[in-house]
Amino acid sequence: MIRSDYQLSQLDVLESEAIHVMREVAAEFERPVLLFSGGKDSIVMLRLAEKAFWPARIPFPVMHVDTGHNFPEVIEFRDRRVAELGVRLVVASVQEQIDAGRVTEPTGRWASRNQIQTPALLDAIEEHRFDAAFGGARRDEEKARAKERMFSFRDEFGQWDPKNQRPELWNLYNTRIGRGEHIRVFPLSNWTELDVWDYIRREGLEIPSIYFAHERTVFERDGILLADSPFVHRDDDEALFAATVRYRTVGDMSCTGAVKSAAVTIDEVMAEIAATRITERGQTRADDRASEAAMEDRKREGYF
Repeated sequence: MIRSDYQLSQLDVLESEAIHVMREVAAEFERPVLLFSGGKDSIVMLRLAEKAFWPARIPFPVMHVDTGHNFPEVIEFRDRRVAELGVRLVVASVQEQIDAGRVTEPTGRWASRNQIQTPALLDAIEEHRFDAAFGGARRDEEKARAKERMFSFRDEFGQWDPKNQRPELWNLYNTRIGRGEHIRVFPLSNWTELDVWDYIRREGLEIPSIYFAHERTVFERDGILLADSPFVHRDDDEALFAATVRYRTVGDMSCTGAVKSAAVTIDEVMAEIAATRITERGQTRADDRASEAAMEDRKREGYF
């Protein structure tokens, strides 16, 4: 009997699964799109797409739902990375939705355009007739995302029913959809935040500078450090101060908080993550604190 000691690492297994999912989507759907914000998870997704179809080009466009209130460092990185790969970038603009009267800009203490991204996303999917949309969501991020299947069916209104999901036994995916329906696909479902950083380290991927410790002017609101920004209303009692911080997740500046950190290398970031007991969204995303089921409510309506 021939014996082999060859074994795949955990990262190799996750990569193989994600690449299999991407190839399955490319084979079964006519117009896929990859959601790309310039954040760490979508950067990993783009790398996986490169590997899945090499030496050919990535066979689908990338799309960013742009709130207009993004971190400048991330937008600069997004545009540069897309140009390097030569892929088509579709921008779904929340500002255009506001200007057209399709949505109303939120007001108040926790006002954030992050809450009104869904119409821009769904309109772009309908306009471009995308039938599958890759997202970088992971099950370890938040309890609503932990409920989601790898292939997540959305009806003709873009809505998700968490109680009526398709089985995925033996990694067999049901890709059947009707007119106007689409599938959200999450190849990183089984990854953790540490897995993502480990993959970034292994692949030598460039990421936006805000993921590492830097000095920034911030203020504290309900335990979250928000960056000083013209997009955020600051009360008189919310004093500005300089702090050395980094970001665990990237989103709208009005709802994405920083964490105090001295980590300037990937190894130092991973050591911090390994020591924490709070998820990245639980620690830094104000929009998820609106209610106990805030994320699930948004996902039901068509959010990522």
